[in-house]
Amino acid sequence: MSVNICKTALEAISTIEDNEYIWTHSMAATPRVLFSALATHAKTRKNLTLMQLHTERGEVLADESLTSHLRHRCYFTSTSTRPLIAQGKADYVPIFLSELPKLFRSKEQAIDTAIIQVSPPDKHGMCTMGVSVEATNAACQMAKKIIAHINPRMPRTHGDAFISYDRFHSVYWQEDELPQHPKAKLDDVTQAIGENVAALIDDGDCLQMGIGAIPDAVLACLKNRKDLGIHTEMFSDGVLELIEAGAITNKLKKVHPGKIVTGFAAGTQKLYDFVDDNPQVAFLDIEYVNDTSIIRRNDNVAAINSALQVDITGQVCADSIGTSIYSGVGGQMDFIRGANLSKGGKAVIALPSTAKRGQLSRIVPTLDSGAGVVTTRAHVHYIVTEYGVANLRGKSLKERAEALIAIAHPDFREELSAQANQLWHINSQ
Repeated sequence: MSVNICKTALEAISTIEDNEYIWTHSMAATPRVLFSALATHAKTRKNLTLMQLHTERGEVLADESLTSHLRHRCYFTSTSTRPLIAQGKADYVPIFLSELPKLFRSKEQAIDTAIIQVSPPDKHGMCTMGVSVEATNAACQMAKKIIAHINPRMPRTHGDAFISYDRFHSVYWQEDELPQHPKAKLDDVTQAIGENVAALIDDGDCLQMGIGAIPDAVLACLKNRKDLGIHTEMFSDGVLELIEAGAITNKLKKVHPGKIVTGFAAGTQKLYDFVDDNPQVAFLDIEYVNDTSIIRRNDNVAAINSALQVDITGQVCADSIGTSIYSGVGGQMDFIRGANLSKGGKAVIALPSTAKRGQLSRIVPTLDSGAGVVTTRAHVHYIVTEYGVANLRGKSLKERAEALIAIAHPDFREELSAQANQLWHINSQ
C-alpha cells in the first residue's frame, strides 16, 4: 500500500472515521500539528476516543465544543485533560506504565489509528519516534493505520524508536519546535531534599529519576560520584551535566552497559541535540524499560520518585489529591519494586514536607478520602523530605510513625504524634 502524502494536516487526519479508538504519541513528541487538525475533523465525527499518556500543548483538544464528539481516555493526565477528568468529561485509567503496551498487544484495548510525530526517513526509509517511544511503539504495532507528522526538527533516535516509512497510511510534513522544559529553579526546600537524597547515592549506582525541581536538585549534588548508570523511564537535562562531569559512564551496568536506557526524554534543545543520532542513548519500549525483572538485573538500582502525600504507615499517594486525579500511576511501582529487588538497590520517595505554602503537611495520619495508593506500605523503602531521611524497610507501624514524624515539618510534628496515638495507638514520643 502506498503512503498518502498530504498537503495539509487536516487531509492526513480526514481518514479517521466515527467510533474510532485513537492512540496519540505523548510527552515531548505530542503531535500538536495533528491535534489542531483533529480538533477540526472531530466536529464532523462522533464517538471518537483519544487514548494518551501525558500530552504536551494539547489544549486545542480540550475545548468544550469537542466533548460531544471526542472523549479523552487518559493513562496519565496533563494540564489540558485534568479539568476534563474532574468534570467527568474524560476518563482516567490507572495502570502501571509497564503494562500499557501489554494492553495493546493482547488486544484488550483496540487501536484503530495511531497519530504520531516522527523524524524524516533516512536513506533506508526508516523514520524514528524521536524523543518518545514509551507505549507508542506497541500502539503502532497494533494500530490498523498510522498517521504521521514528519518533523525535520524531531531528533533521530536509536533503540526501538525506528519505524519504516512504508508503515504509514498518511503523512504530513511540517517543521515544528519541540516543547522546551528549562531546568527548574531550586529553592531552599528542593535544594535540601536534593542533598538528602544524594547522600543515599553511591559510586556505581544505576539511577532512575524523573523531571522537575527535585530530580534536578539530586543530580546537581552527584557530580563527584563515579561510574553512575542510567536506566530510567525518562530523563531530562540534569543528566547531561553529570555526563559532562564524567560522573555517568554506564560501564558498570549489567543491562545495556555503556548506554543510557530510557523510554522518553523531555527538556531543552541541548537535550534534544544530545540524543539526536546518539547510539549511546537507547530509547526502548516501555514494557521492557519498566519491566521489574529487567530493572532488578542491574545492581545498586537507585529509583527516585515523588509523591503528593504519605501517611504515617508508609502508604504513598502519587496520582491524586483526594478524589481529584492529578497525574497517574505511571512507572513508580515498576521501579520501586525493581530497585527493592536489585542487589544493593534503594527505592526513594522524595517530597517537600508541606503543601500550600506551608499550610498543609504532606505527611499525614491517614491519606485524604479517595486518595489513590500508588506505592503500598509493604513496598516503601526510603521517604525523604527537606528535614531528613526515613528508612521504613522492615519497620513496624510504630517505628514508621516515629521516623516519618521526625522528617515532617516541625509545625506539624506534635499534632501528628497525637493523631498517631489516637488512630493507631502509637505513642511516638
